[in-house]
Amino acid sequence: MINDRYKPLPQVAVCTGGCYVGGALNPAFVQADSPAIEVMTDLTKIPPATVSPQETLQAANQHMLLRGVRLLLVVERNGRISGVVTARDLMGEKPILVAQARGSKREELEVRDVMTSLEVMEAIKLNDVMRAEVGHIVATLKACGRQHTLVVEEDREANKQTLRGIFSASQIARQLGVELTTHEVARTFAEIEAAFAGV
Repeated sequence: MINDRYKPLPQVAVCTGGCYVGGALNPAFVQADSPAIEVMTDLTKIPPATVSPQETLQAANQHMLLRGVRLLLVVERNGRISGVVTARDLMGEKPILVAQARGSKREELEVRDVMTSLEVMEAIKLNDVMRAEVGHIVATLKACGRQHTLVVEEDREANKQTLRGIFSASQIARQLGVELTTHEVARTFAEIEAAFAGV
C-alpha cells in the first residue's frame, strides 16, 4: 500500500521533435585518443549476458539474439565463470569440427563443447584500462585476434579476480561511427583503422 509519504513526481510533456535515446542505447562517439573506459561494457552497471555450460547451442544463440550481444559468459551453478562463448563459436565451423571428431550431431552439442575456457584466456587489468585510450584497446584486440576481451579487477590480498567489464570490437566500431557490414575480425579492424585514419 502506498502511503501519503510518497507524492507523485511532476511530469512534463514529451517533445517528440527534441527527445533522444540516451544512455547505453546511444553510446557516446569516441576517437582513438578517447579514454578506454568510454567503450567498456561496465558489468557493475549492465548485467552480463550469461548462459549455462549445459545449454544447447541453439538455446545459447537465442540468448544472444534476445540480449543483442555476440558474447555470453558461461557461468556454473555456483556463480563461477568457466568461459565465454561467442556467435562465431556457435555458428562457425567449430561445432561441425567438434561433432565430427566425436561422431555426434551438431544438435547434440552443448555450450561447454565449443566455449573458450577461462583457463586459456587472458584479460586486461582494470587499472591499466583506467590509464589507456581507445586506440590501446583496438591494438590489444587486434593483437589477440579476437572480437572481445575481458577486464578484471584484481584483489591481491584475497588472491582473486572479479570480472568488471568487456570490450567488444563491434561496439567500439559503433562508437567510432563506423558502419560494419560483416562480423569478420579482419574486416572489423580494417574498418576501425580507416576511421582512425580519417580523424
